Amino acid sequence: MKTFMFSIQLPRELTKEFLSLIPKQRILIDKLMEDGKVIQYSLALDRSQLWVTIAANSERKAIDIYSTFPLVDFMRPTIYELAFQNSISNQLPKLIMN
Repeated sequence: MKTFMFSIQLPRELTKEFLSLIPKQRILIDKLMEDGKVIQYSLALDRSQLWVTIAANSERKAIDIYSTFPLVDFMRPTIYELAFQNSISNQLPKLIMN
C-alpha cells in the first residue's frame, strides 16, 4: 500500500455553502479513517490549508477517494507520494512493568 499526502489550499472566504458541507465532510473523514483509507487529517489554525494522508494502491485510487469529499469543489490539492508515513500513533504503546 502506498501513501499520498494531499496538501490542500482552502478558499479565503468560507461561504454558507462551504460551511454547510463541513458536517458531511467530517462524517466521511471519520468513516475513511475507520476503514484505514485516510491516515491523517490536519487543518491549519487559520483554516487556509488542509493536509490529508491517504493510503491507496495508486495515485489514481487516492484521487478517487479524495474526489468523494463533500468539499472537493472548494479545494485545490497538490499531491505527493510519500516514501513513508510515520507518526507516534503508528508505534506500539510502551510497556510499563509494575
